[in-house]
Amino acid sequence: MKAEPHIPNIQQADGDTELVSSAKAKLVIRILLPTFSALGLGTLLAFGAPTLAQAESIEKPNIIYIMMDEWGYFESSGMGHPILQTPNIDKMAREGMRFTQFLAGANVCAPTRSTLMTGQHTGHTTVRLNGGGAALRSDDRTIADVVHECGYTTGGFGKWGLGDAGTSGVPEKHGFDTFFGYYHQVHAHVYYPRYLLRNSVKVPLEGNTGDPYFGEVFAQDLIHEAGLDFIRENAKRPFFAYMPWTPPHGHWGMPKDDPAFLKYRDKNWDATNQRGEIDAQIYAAMVEMVDRQIGDIFGLLRELDLDQKTIVFVCGDNGGQAYFQDERHPHGFLGPNLNPKTGERFRAGKGTFYEGGLRIPFIVRWPGHIAPGSISNHLGYFPDVMATLSELVDVPLDKNADGISILPTLLGEAVVGHEQKQHPYLYWEDGKSVAVRMNNWKAIKPNPSAPFELYDLSEDLVEKNNVATRFPEVVEKLKLYATEAHSVPRSGTVLDPTVGFKGHNAP
Repeated sequence: MKAEPHIPNIQQADGDTELVSSAKAKLVIRILLPTFSALGLGTLLAFGAPTLAQAESIEKPNIIYIMMDEWGYFESSGMGHPILQTPNIDKMAREGMRFTQFLAGANVCAPTRSTLMTGQHTGHTTVRLNGGGAALRSDDRTIADVVHECGYTTGGFGKWGLGDAGTSGVPEKHGFDTFFGYYHQVHAHVYYPRYLLRNSVKVPLEGNTGDPYFGEVFAQDLIHEAGLDFIRENAKRPFFAYMPWTPPHGHWGMPKDDPAFLKYRDKNWDATNQRGEIDAQIYAAMVEMVDRQIGDIFGLLRELDLDQKTIVFVCGDNGGQAYFQDERHPHGFLGPNLNPKTGERFRAGKGTFYEGGLRIPFIVRWPGHIAPGSISNHLGYFPDVMATLSELVDVPLDKNADGISILPTLLGEAVVGHEQKQHPYLYWEDGKSVAVRMNNWKAIKPNPSAPFELYDLSEDLVEKNNVATRFPEVVEKLKLYATEAHSVPRSGTVLDPTVGFKGHNAP
């Protein structure tokens, strides 16, 4: 399976690559047609490419960022999945831009959220481990801080994972006007918790005991409704809605009357379930439930006349997990990292820095600004989101950030007024392993006692052929980058240990 080129590129939805210059010209025309409709297309072509002043005139949009926990690269019908049906996500991709190699910031939940929120890679960001209680420092600056500074109302709905109540990392101290959901990483592992948090205040969920499979109140439904309410309440002013949803990760329990559950409950699959009797069926149902909820959001945007005024991101948080794996299904029953069209698979999965741990779905939609049906091969990762939104809302990027704005890729270089920059390298660490990506070269030190491995992803996307001994000079260069990228971790603080998560069975 050949690696997709690392240079920015625009493709048609069917995957046929156009000439880059031709694609950019078409992209600019398609983006500016709504703006220049009064002038006419001939006038637009006569005046040439738009200037930076024209780019600055773009109205700042509302921002919605939806992140699904452990949603795999191939777990959508738009990617050819043989079981899962995701019509709303597929429609979003047809109406926006899909990235083929915009990578996770880390290989597990909390660190990847930290890189997203702070714009710093795992060699610099505060939360680098996944224990559950780690917190941002009080001086960490987040995406919510960036957009809040220029007048956005900010809300978060879902799984925070960057500081429990009583710590320096609570979201309401990091730019969020409101946050409703789970704060502690492990608290989010069940869908029937005893309580959720709103701005650090416990909201009891009557009838729930902390049992992962059963309860009276399904937390994801409350979180989704709170997100919709936030959009309704702020329809007349710019808003940032961050929706880091837990499904399909965790213990698989959901309402028995949910339409997606009813669709899958009686499927006679030969999956090896993990904890319950029909875990694989519920996992599939959760993917389709979240797709339906994404459809609810787009429906609400149309109802409120916000559709063309809102940029929406949808992604996974880290590489897929090969759940329900056995000798019959060596890649997992639903094959999150398995290409259903070629039969080849990204190596490994969540918890590693092989491609299976870092490749995620990443789709962006903004009607009238992002060319519909476009596919980008630009190489980026989560730290780039802060840089992108900073440029979008015209706030200087924090000097400690590691990201590069992808706005020229999203809107077109001519519209934004400058070329798309490229990373000299991308970096990941997790306390036991390290990875560095430079164009199509990728070096991985899988554990502290192992030497660096080297893969040429342009020839070996499945990472079977370690070529470290053939290209020692490349290995040495990437090792120097790894040394340069690492800094000594600094932790957030616990301010009140009495108010945090004490376990699912704690009253």
